[in-house]
Amino acid sequence: MKTVEIVGYKRANLGKSESKRLREEGHVPCVLYGGGQQVHFYAPMILFRELVYTNEAHFVHLNIEGDEYQAILQEVQFHPVSEIILHADFLRIEENRKIKMNIPVRLVGRAKGVDKGGLLVRKRASLKVYGYPNDMPDHIDVDVTELDFHHAVKVGDMNVPGLEFLDPKQSAIAAVEVPRAAKMAAEAAAAPAEGTEATTAASGAEAKKAEGPKKEEGKK
Repeated sequence: MKTVEIVGYKRANLGKSESKRLREEGHVPCVLYGGGQQVHFYAPMILFRELVYTNEAHFVHLNIEGDEYQAILQEVQFHPVSEIILHADFLRIEENRKIKMNIPVRLVGRAKGVDKGGLLVRKRASLKVYGYPNDMPDHIDVDVTELDFHHAVKVGDMNVPGLEFLDPKQSAIAAVEVPRAAKMAAEAAAAPAEGTEATTAASGAEAKKAEGPKKEEGKK
């Protein structure tokens, strides 16, 4: 897995006003957890571009005023409107200790159902896994070649050496569905047929009513 370097600076003031000032100056307030301590620091927002806006997972090399740590980005908070980064949490890692990570999913192959007019739908953008840092991949390839209509690749189908998948086994990762336009066309085609049957039945009932009751043979 690739490593992104983040250069940070220790924070002396942890108040909300100070955090607001840092953001206005283009920095991200951060916290590093793990190793029995918490390190509060801030880092230039531009350094997060390769870490946050990507479809691959990364390790992080933190350099906080000369103190260096190996870490992963555990959580990031965005502004609901501007989408700028409000806060970032990092977790210190060690080679001999397992960690939990969200690894992005990459769909590989062309599904059979797509060739028949189906639509390949991605249900999960990433998978939560548990394992040693050295076993963590940049991304997880999911083969969708054999997927047909209404079939899905589920978490329980995945097998990557050294990794334990933490998402529910029945959760779908990708599926082939019937496009909405095709569903509407099928429903529209079925509607006239149902209407015709109803009309025919009604016509038959009206005809019988017009004939009136039949006289039984042999009776006057």
